[in-house]
Amino acid sequence: MDDVADDLAFHEAGLQEVQDTGKKASWRALFNFTTKAHLFPVIAAIALSVISGIVVPALAVFLGKLFDLFTKYGGGSISGHELVHKISRYGLYLVGLGVGVIVLNASYFGFWLLYGELQAKSVRDKLFDGLLEKDLEWFDMRKSGVNTLLSRLQTQTRELQLATSQPLGFTVQYTVTTVAAFGLALYYSWDLTLITLSTVPFAAVILGKLSAGMQPTVNGHLQELTRASKLANSSISSIETVKCYNGQDWEAWQYASAVKNAAIFYLRQARSNALQIGFVRFVTLSMFVQGFWYGTHLVNTGKKTPGAVLTAFWACLMATQTVEQILPQIIVLEKGRAAGATLRATLMRMETGRQVVEMLGRKSPEYCEGDIQIHDLSFRYPARPDHLALDCSSFFFSARETTFIVGRSGSGKSTIGNLLLRFYKPRSGDILVDGNPIQTLDMNWLRNNITLVQQQSVLFNETLFKNIAFGRRDHDRVSREEVKSSMQTAYLQHTVKELPHGLDTVVGFGGSALSGGQKQRVAIARARLRDTPILVIDEGTSALDHISRTIVTDAIRQWRRGKTTIIITHDMSQVKDDDYVYVMDNGRIVQEGFRRALEGVETSAFERLLQPELRFSTYGSMGNGAPRSPSNPFDGSARSPPSPVSPVDEADPMDIRFHPRRLSIPSVFGPGPKDSRQGKALQGPVSPLSPMAFPMHRMSALPTRRKASVFQPLHPHTSPTMPEGKRLSTNFELSGVSTGARRKSDSQGLLTRGSVASSISIASCELTNSSAQEKPQQVMSLKRILYTVWPNLTWRKRMILLCGFACAAVHAAATPMFSWVFAKLLGTFFLPQNERATKALKWSLSVLGVAAVDSTASYFLHYLLEYCGQAWIDTLRVQAMKRVLDQPREWFDLDKNKLTELIECLDRNAEEMRNLLGRFAAFVFVAILMLTMAIIWSLVLCWKLTLVGLACAPAMYAVSQAFETVSGKWEGKSNGAGMVANSIFTETFGNIRTVRALTLERHFHEKYAKATDKCLKVGIKRSVLSGLFFGISDSGIIFITALIFYYGAVVASSGGYSVQDILTVFTMLLFSIANANNLVAFIPQIGSAQDTATRLLRLANLPFHQSHEHAGNVRLPKLGPIEFSGVCFSYPSRPDTSVLKSLKLTVDPHSSTSLVGSSGCGKSTIASLLLGLYPPSSGTIKIASFPINALHLPTLRNLIAVVPQSPTLFAATVAQNIAYGLPERSPMATFRLIQAAAVSAGIDEFIMSLPQGYNTLIGDGGSGLSGGQAQRLAIARAVVRRPELLIMDEATSALDGESARGIYTLVQKLEKVNIGCLVVTHATEMMRTCVECVVLEGGSVVESGRFTDLIGRRHGSLRRLIGG
Repeated sequence: MDDVADDLAFHEAGLQEVQDTGKKASWRALFNFTTKAHLFPVIAAIALSVISGIVVPALAVFLGKLFDLFTKYGGGSISGHELVHKISRYGLYLVGLGVGVIVLNASYFGFWLLYGELQAKSVRDKLFDGLLEKDLEWFDMRKSGVNTLLSRLQTQTRELQLATSQPLGFTVQYTVTTVAAFGLALYYSWDLTLITLSTVPFAAVILGKLSAGMQPTVNGHLQELTRASKLANSSISSIETVKCYNGQDWEAWQYASAVKNAAIFYLRQARSNALQIGFVRFVTLSMFVQGFWYGTHLVNTGKKTPGAVLTAFWACLMATQTVEQILPQIIVLEKGRAAGATLRATLMRMETGRQVVEMLGRKSPEYCEGDIQIHDLSFRYPARPDHLALDCSSFFFSARETTFIVGRSGSGKSTIGNLLLRFYKPRSGDILVDGNPIQTLDMNWLRNNITLVQQQSVLFNETLFKNIAFGRRDHDRVSREEVKSSMQTAYLQHTVKELPHGLDTVVGFGGSALSGGQKQRVAIARARLRDTPILVIDEGTSALDHISRTIVTDAIRQWRRGKTTIIITHDMSQVKDDDYVYVMDNGRIVQEGFRRALEGVETSAFERLLQPELRFSTYGSMGNGAPRSPSNPFDGSARSPPSPVSPVDEADPMDIRFHPRRLSIPSVFGPGPKDSRQGKALQGPVSPLSPMAFPMHRMSALPTRRKASVFQPLHPHTSPTMPEGKRLSTNFELSGVSTGARRKSDSQGLLTRGSVASSISIASCELTNSSAQEKPQQVMSLKRILYTVWPNLTWRKRMILLCGFACAAVHAAATPMFSWVFAKLLGTFFLPQNERATKALKWSLSVLGVAAVDSTASYFLHYLLEYCGQAWIDTLRVQAMKRVLDQPREWFDLDKNKLTELIECLDRNAEEMRNLLGRFAAFVFVAILMLTMAIIWSLVLCWKLTLVGLACAPAMYAVSQAFETVSGKWEGKSNGAGMVANSIFTETFGNIRTVRALTLERHFHEKYAKATDKCLKVGIKRSVLSGLFFGISDSGIIFITALIFYYGAVVASSGGYSVQDILTVFTMLLFSIANANNLVAFIPQIGSAQDTATRLLRLANLPFHQSHEHAGNVRLPKLGPIEFSGVCFSYPSRPDTSVLKSLKLTVDPHSSTSLVGSSGCGKSTIASLLLGLYPPSSGTIKIASFPINALHLPTLRNLIAVVPQSPTLFAATVAQNIAYGLPERSPMATFRLIQAAAVSAGIDEFIMSLPQGYNTLIGDGGSGLSGGQAQRLAIARAVVRRPELLIMDEATSALDGESARGIYTLVQKLEKVNIGCLVVTHATEMMRTCVECVVLEGGSVVESGRFTDLIGRRHGSLRRLIGG
C-alpha cells in the first residue's frame, strides 16, 4: 500500500475512532483535560461538594429531632414550655448550620465554575497547539470542511465547560447526599431502611438501561448539528452567490431539514430522560407503602420511637429526592461526556498523525544563495489521491535569476510553490535548496527565506499597516517609513490615500474592505518588506489592470534583480525574450527554454498558451483608428482563434443537436445504473445556448407551482431553488423528516466573501429598520423571551404546550397532596395502637396513588415541554436563517455579524436557549404553583404559621434576584470574551496556509493566548461573585426552617391549633420551599440561556423584506436597454470616498460590452449595482425604462447570470454546483445541458477525468480544483441558466491562453444567440472581442466605443491604460 492509501486508511480510521469514542465515552471523559494546575481547584470543589452533600442529611437529623419533639408534645410526653425551649435550642443550631452552609456553598459553587473555566482554557490551548502542529494535508482531509470543524470544536468546548461546571458539582453533591442519607437511615433503622429501599436495585437496573440508550442519540444529534452548522457556514460565507442565483429558499430549506433531523435525535434523548425522571419519581413516593407498614410495626412493638422512624424516613426521602435532582443534569453531562471524549479523540489523532514537527529539519544555513533543484518530483493532493499533480518533474531555478512557469489550468504549476514551502510532503523525488535536501532544513529558516504570493491574497482582520508589516518576522518593530517604501513597489500609495484612515484602516475579515487588485498589491508590498532571497509569485498580479500590472511587474523585476524569483503566470506579456520558461501540462514539463527559442516551435504547448499580444511600441505608427493589415492585432475583423475541437464527439459545443430524451436531474445527483460518471461517451450535447433547446420558454417564465405554506418564500413567485413538492414551514413538524428529498447531498462550501463585487467594503443598503447603527443589544428579560414561544408554535404544538403545563399543574399539586398524605401518615403515630395499622395502610395506599399520578404527570411534563422547546428554537433557527439570508449585503460586514458569531448563534446559542422552556420554565411554573397551593392550604390550616413563613419571601426574592442579575451580567461578559477567542481561532486556522507561509504562528498563538487569558480572568470574577450569591440564596431555606419550627412551637404551645395541623403545614411549606429553592441552582444556567437567547432572537427579529431588494414588484419578461444616469455611489465604510461619480452609461443587454479601468475605479461596483446587491447613493439605474428599484430583483437575477472573479464552490457534486439555483424540475437542469454548459466553459474534459465524473464531490471537504478550473466551473454555472445577460468579472484572470481563447469564443457565440455579456476585464484580447469598450476612471466613463477606435487615439484613455 502506497503513502496515499496509508493516509486515506489512516484518516478513515481516525474518523471511526472519533465516532466509536463518542459511543463508548466513559464519565472519565469529563476530566480528559484536567492538568496538574487544575488539581487544587477540582480537589477543593469535590471536597467542598462532599461536605455540602453531608450537610443535607445532617439537616435531616435536625428535622427528625424537631418532629420527634412535636410528636412527644402531641402524645403528652412534654409540656408546651419544654417544647418551645428545646425547639429554640435546635433553632440556634440550624442558624449556625446555615451560616456555615453559606460559606460552604459559595466556595464549592465558585470552585466548580472556576474548574469549568480552566477546562475550557485547557481545551482551547491544546486544540490551538495541536492544530498548529498539523500539516496542511490534515486540514485538506477534513470531510466537513475546515470552518465547520472549527465551529464544531468550539461548540464541544462549550459543552464540556458547561458540564464540568455547576452540573458536575451538583451531581457530586447530590451523590454524596444520597450515600450519606442512606447511611443515616441505616444508622437509625437499618431494617426499616432496607425494606423502604428494597425497590432501588430494580430501579437502578431500569435506569441503567435507559441511560445506556441515550449516548447514541447524543452522537446522532451532534452529527446533524454539525451538518446544519456546515450548511449555515456555506450559505452565509457565500452570500453574494446565493443572492445572485436566488438560492435563499434552497439554503433555508436545506438548513431546516438538517435542524429537523437533529431535533429527532434530541427528542429521543428527552424521552429517555423524561422516563428516568418519571420512574424515579414513582419509586421515590411509592417506597413509603412498604416503609410505613414496617415502620408502624416497629413503633407498635416498641423497637423504635416515632422520632427514629421519622428520621429514617426523612433520610430515605432525601436519598431518593437527590437522585431525582441529578436526572435533569444528565443530558448536560451526557453532552459534556461525548464532547470530552470526541475532543480527546480528535487531539489523539492530531498527536499520532503526521505533524509539522515530524517534517521539521534542523539545518539553518547562514546564508541562502537561492539555488533550487527539483529532481523527479511526484505529488498527489490528499483530496485527489488518484491524480498526479506532479509526475516525475525536474526543474532547476538558478540563483539570482527570474524563471517563469506557464501552463494550462490544473497543470501543476501552483503545486511547486506549495512544495517549496513544505506545505505538503512529496511522494517521491527530491527538492534541494542550495544543495541541501529540503527536509533537512529548519522549517522557519525555509519559510523566512522563501516568500509565496498567491492569486487569492489573504489579509487578516488588522490594520493595513499591520497586514504589510506581517511580512517581517519582527513585525512589531516595523516602522511606517519601511511600510511606505514597500508600498511603492506595489503601486499602493494612491489606494492608501483614499482609505478613511490611511494605513490605520482595518481591512476586515479576509480583507473585505479592499478590491481583489488592491489585496494583491498589499500582498506584494508585504513580500517587498519581507525581501527574502527566494520569491514565488503565483498569479500575484492577475487582478491588476494592464498599466498597474506593468508598473508592478517592472518594479518587481527591478527589486528582484540578482535574487531568485519564480513567477507562475498565464499572462505571457510578462515573459521577455531572455526569460527562461518551463511549460507544464498534466503535471509534467512538456517544454523548457528561453522564450525566444520556444516561440519558434509551431503547434507547441507554448504556442497554444500565447494570447494575441499588443505590441505597444507600434502604436505610434498607427493612424487615428485607421485599419491595418490583416496581421494588425487591433483589426476589428481579426477574431480570436477558435477553440480546439471538443473531445466529445468532435463537435462544436454551440452546435444544436436536440435529442428528445433527457436525463432528469435526480440522475445527476446519484450514480447512474451503469456508469457513475453519467456516460463518458455523450452523443452530441445540446447547447445550453441553443434557442431550440427551450422553445417558447425562458427561465423567468418557468411554472413552479407549489402548495401554500406557512413559510413565506423569500422571493414569492420566483423561488427556483426549493425542490418542487417541498415546502419550508417556519413551524415545521419535528416528527420525521420527509424522505423524498431529491437532493441527497448537502450543497455547502466555504467561499471567499466579496465574490461578486471585489471592490472595497460592502455597501450600505437602506433598511427600513436599519441595523447598521444599532447599539449593543441588552440582555432581554425572561418574560420577553418566553413571550416569543406562543407565536412561534403551530396550533398543534400550542395544544401540546398547554398539555405540558397541565401536567406541570398536576405535578405541582401532587407535592402538597403528598405532604398532606405524609402528614396523615405521621399522625398515625399519635393514634391508639389498634387504629394505627389500619390508618397507616390507608394512607400508604394513598401515597401509592399520588405516586402513580405524579410520575405520569412528571414524564409528560418533561417530555412535552422539551418537545415544545425544541420546536420553538428550531422555528427561531429557521426564521433567523431565513432573515439572515434576506439581509442586504452591507449587513454582513458589521462587526456583530461576523460569520463565526452568526454560526454560533444558530448552533450553540439555540441549544442553550431551548432549556428556558424545556427545563427552567417548567421548574419555575411548578414551583410557583406548588407554593401557591401550599400557601393556600397552609393558610386554611394555620394562617399564623403560614404568614410567618411568607414574611421571609421578600428577603429570599431579593437575594435570588441579586444572584440572577450578577450571574446574567457576568455570563454575558464571559460569552463575549469567548466569542473574541473563537474569532481568532477561526481566523488563524481558516487561513492556515498564509499563517504558515508568513511564519505568523507565534503571533496568532500569542494573540489567542491573550484572548483565552481574558476569558479565564472574566471567568474567575464570575466564579467568585456567582458563588457568593449562590451561597446566600441556597442557604436561605435553613434559616426559614429554623423560624417556622420555632414559631410552630409557640403556636402549638398556645393551644390554638392541633399538632396534626401544624405538622401538615410544616411538611407543605418545607417541601414547597425546598422545591422552589432548587431553582437557585439553575440561575447561572438560566442567565447563560438568557444571554444566548437574546443573541438568537436578534437574528430571528431582523427586518424581513424591508431592504431595497424588495422595494420593486415589476417582473421583466426580458431585458431592455440598461441606463446609468448620474449614478453616484459610496460604500458605508467609506462615506467620504465616492466610488462612482455621476456615472452615465448605456449597456445593450444583447451585445458584448467590456468595462475596463484601473483597480478600484468602480468596474465591479457597476456589476454589483446592476444585480441589485446595493442601491445607488444617488442617480438612477433603468432597465427596459424601469428604475431598478421598481423591479422585482429575483426575476431580474434570473435574467442575469454572474461569473465572479473569485468563484464560489459549494461542497456538493460537480453537477450540483453547475445546476445551483435552478428549480429541480427545470428543463435547464438536465444532465445533458449541464454537460453542454461544461463543454462550453472548457471544463468537461477535466470533469470526466475525475473519479466519479459529474458526481464527484468538490468544494470544502471534497476534490480540490485549481483557480482556473473553479473559474470555468463558475462559467458553466452561469451558462446553463441561459441568461439574457452574462456578467463576467475578470473571468479569465486565472486561465491560460488556450482556455482564455475558449472563453473569448464563448462570448462571441453567446452574442450570436442573443445573450449579451458585460465583462469586467484587464485582458486586452477580451476588450477586442467585445463589441463595445467602456473605459472608467475615477468612477466615471471617460471613453467608450469600439476597441479598435479607442486604441487608435494617440492620447486616449484606453491607450494610456494599457501602456501606449
